[in-house]
Amino acid sequence: MTARIPDPIEAGLTRGWRVIDASLLEHDRVLEADVVIVGSGAGGGISAEILARSGLSVIVVEEGPLRSSRDFKMREADAYPDLYQESAARKTSDKAINILQGRAVGGSTTVNWTSSFRTPDATLAWWRRHYALAQATPDELAPWFAMAERRTGVVDWLVDPNQNNDVLRRGAAKLGIATAAIQRNVQGCWNLGYCGMGCPTNAKQSMLVTTIPAALDHGATLVTRARAERLMLRGQQVEEVVCRALDAAGVLPSGRLLRLRARHVVVAGGAINTPALLLRSKAPDPSGQLGKRTFLHPTLISAAFYEKRIEGWSGAPQSIYSDHFLATDPIDGPMGYKLETPPLHPLLLATTMSGFGEQHAAAMRDFAHLGGMLALLRDGFHEDSPGGVVRLRGDGMGELDYELNDYLWDGARRALLSMAEIQFAAGARTVQPAHEKAQRYRSWAEARREIAALPQRAHVTRVASAHVMGGCAMSGDERRGVVDPAGRYRGLSNLSVHDGSLFPTSLGANPQLTIYALTARLASGLASNLTGRPAAALA
Repeated sequence: MTARIPDPIEAGLTRGWRVIDASLLEHDRVLEADVVIVGSGAGGGISAEILARSGLSVIVVEEGPLRSSRDFKMREADAYPDLYQESAARKTSDKAINILQGRAVGGSTTVNWTSSFRTPDATLAWWRRHYALAQATPDELAPWFAMAERRTGVVDWLVDPNQNNDVLRRGAAKLGIATAAIQRNVQGCWNLGYCGMGCPTNAKQSMLVTTIPAALDHGATLVTRARAERLMLRGQQVEEVVCRALDAAGVLPSGRLLRLRARHVVVAGGAINTPALLLRSKAPDPSGQLGKRTFLHPTLISAAFYEKRIEGWSGAPQSIYSDHFLATDPIDGPMGYKLETPPLHPLLLATTMSGFGEQHAAAMRDFAHLGGMLALLRDGFHEDSPGGVVRLRGDGMGELDYELNDYLWDGARRALLSMAEIQFAAGARTVQPAHEKAQRYRSWAEARREIAALPQRAHVTRVASAHVMGGCAMSGDERRGVVDPAGRYRGLSNLSVHDGSLFPTSLGANPQLTIYALTARLASGLASNLTGRPAAALA
């Protein structure tokens, strides 16, 4: 077996890292630095390392806890409340879509499934054409992707796929549908299959074990269990970031405040929390687009049952994909979709599968023989695909209002049909879409007939997403973009946005690598601007 990689968090704390657990504060605090970064996920983590290596003093503030491999026990009951926004039960305002987002040091990179894709060329072309992002080209971004891939250990995954992924490969091959292997950001992976609960061996090269430790080694300060409440503004400047300390559970305010002051503020809280912070702060919004055009990859699920054991909880969770249904239609035509597989764990599966009583119990009894497939819908490229809007709830927290319209439901129906056909081609005994009115279909002919007739509507068709993008769109056209092509917030001279909320559309691919590359470029430009010299590269 591959050796367990030493815990960099334990070692760093022993070396004397500057880490403040806000839940332990007995008094209010004021901290000052050159740069304050709100959020420690893909964008915040990359920015923290580059800025700290460039000689700037940095404070990173994170709402969630600092955890490490010693805390990751591969237990859903522990992981979801500890590492996810709203205990992995965050939903859109109408409760029609379940949203999985991380909330711990490392953000979603700590709990994602390691799939690493560069931004599709078609997406970049759309951004150039519609959002005046002249530098959004494969050639311009290539060195930033290469830097991010080296830093986060993105490699070809040469291990044979687990049975769950092999179903997609086999079934698609029989139908003449192309598939390929997914690159993963891992080093010395044990192939356990529990990536979504935090990597217990430190193989996943998340921000938790790469850029955040590097930033702390270069003198950065990390503040945990502190929620960025608002930006205090004076004219076109952010004067300070006001944070509420949370209790040990990371839920309720403790009553203590932290005031973080800096020459420059980087907001990287993710594509719900970042717009929400700016809305709470009453930030200027000259484009009128703040919080708007927030996109998911609305995700449809299809379950299939096989004679042989699938054991979808074991092995790399995502290692095979197909872009066939993204490539066969124009990007602004009928909604395309990317096919992947999810890891299968009891709690997440039980709360996602439709049905109740004996029907649900029967599905769970067949758990070991169950294979799952996902279709990630690519939205944001059609006039009938405007995405959602981040608004503030009564308690001031961000919430996503996301319309599910006929254009999207057409894509959902086609995706459910595609997945069922592939699953039957791979030898499924029965197929059951995640849909309240669906049954276990025993043949492709039956599934084709019945899925085509299923009503597609909210709360009946199960929809989920782990990818939230947009809400602070980047654009060279000030009428269409909340931030400019350098990531600078329009209307506030010392504020930047460095996370997936920058995307003008969804990607049509898992977003972590795009965030890494894009924010590496933006953070390097910011470091040069603040220091007057070339920025340091990622290690």
